[in-house]
Amino acid sequence: MFLKHVPTNDLVEVIDLPDVINPHSPTIRARSHAGEVIQRPENFLKTELAFPSGEALPLCWIDVHYGEHLAA
Repeated sequence: MFLKHVPTNDLVEVIDLPDVINPHSPTIRARSHAGEVIQRPENFLKTELAFPSGEALPLCWIDVHYGEHLAA
């Protein structure tokens, strides 16, 4: 799965896919795809990531208290 790192506008390849949908994980392990050389994996904040189309990640993937916001 590829996501866009919004501050740099680079695509990143997700390594640990379960971390993307886990709201208890504020970061994901991914590899940047900027340039020709394969980059080393690093941690990216989920709040700085979006889908390649520019659409934000679903709140249920980011916010642990997502269900509480719906009840309010």
